[in-house]
Amino acid sequence: MTSHYDTAIIGGGAAGMSAALVLARALRRVVVIDAGEPRNAPARHMHGYLSRDGLPPSELLEIGRHEVLGYGATMLADAVRSLSRDDAGFHLRTDAGTAVSARRVVLATGLRDVIPAIEGVRELWGRDVLHCPYCHGHEVRGRRLGVLGNTPGAVQHALIIRQWSDHVTYFSQGQTLAASDVERLAARDIRVVQQSVVKLVVEDHRLAGLELTDGSVTRCEVVFVRPVFEPNTDLLRMVGAELDDGGLPYVDSTGQTTVRGLWVAGNAGNVRAQVITAAGEGSAAAIAINNDLVDEDIATALAARHAAVPAPVSEPNRK
Repeated sequence: MTSHYDTAIIGGGAAGMSAALVLARALRRVVVIDAGEPRNAPARHMHGYLSRDGLPPSELLEIGRHEVLGYGATMLADAVRSLSRDDAGFHLRTDAGTAVSARRVVLATGLRDVIPAIEGVRELWGRDVLHCPYCHGHEVRGRRLGVLGNTPGAVQHALIIRQWSDHVTYFSQGQTLAASDVERLAARDIRVVQQSVVKLVVEDHRLAGLELTDGSVTRCEVVFVRPVFEPNTDLLRMVGAELDDGGLPYVDSTGQTTVRGLWVAGNAGNVRAQVITAAGEGSAAAIAINNDLVDEDIATALAARHAAVPAPVSEPNRK
C-alpha cells in the first residue's frame, strides 16, 4: 500500500523540519522521513541561532518534531533507499519497505564530514576536535588551539581561528607551504609545525596535546580540522539531478534542482550552511513548493472546469 502526500521531506534536521513546519501550516499533506543520524549529533551545544544559542542540537529537533506533529504532519523513523520520478510525481521506498508517493520532494539529507584518519580524532570529534570556529570559537577563546593542515583552505582556517586566541599552532602535516602562506601565518604569530601528527594525546578524557612523528608532544587543548565535505548524492543521482564537480546539485534561487519538483535545503546543497542557515533554506524551499503546488492546483481545477462545460453548439446557417 502506498501513502500519498503533497510533499515528502527526506531528512529531519533543521532544514527538513523547518520545511515541514511551513508546509504543514499551509495545510499540505507532509511526511518527514528521517534516519536519525544528524550531522551535528556529536556536538553538545549549537551556537549562532538567535533565541536558541547554547541549546543542545537534540533539544532543538525535539522541539521541532513536537511543533510539526502538532500541525498534522507525519513522521517516519526510517531511511529512504530509492527515489524515482514519473509523470505522476515522485515515488519513494524506505528501508522498512514503506512506499510513499509525493507531488514534491525536499532533500535535506545533509553531508558527511571526512576527517583525518588520525588516532583520537573521531573519538573527540565534536568535543575537543572541532571544525567550525563560528560555532565553537567563543567557547574555546584564549585556549591553546591547534589547526590540522593539508586540507583545502586549512591555512585560511587557521588565520580565521586566530581571532579567538593568541595561542594558535598550525600543523602542516608535512606539507610545504607557499611563501605567501608562511608570511601570513608569521604576521599573525601563528606557530607552524612541519612534522606530521600521528595521534592525539588524551588525559582524563580531554585533549592534552598532539604527538608528532618524532615522538614529541605539542601541547594543545583544542584542535580544529577543516574536513572534506562529502555530499549525500545517492538519491540525487537516482533521479538524474545535475551535479557540479564537488557533487553538489545545481539549484535555482529557491533551492529547486534541475529535476522539476525536487528541492534541496541545508547541507545537502550548501556545505557552509549552519543550523540557522539550514532552517532558513528549509523555510524558503517550503514557500516555493507551496506556491508551485498552488499553481498546479489552479491548472488542475481549470482543466476540470473546462472539461465539465459542454462545447457550444453552433447555429445552422440560414439564408
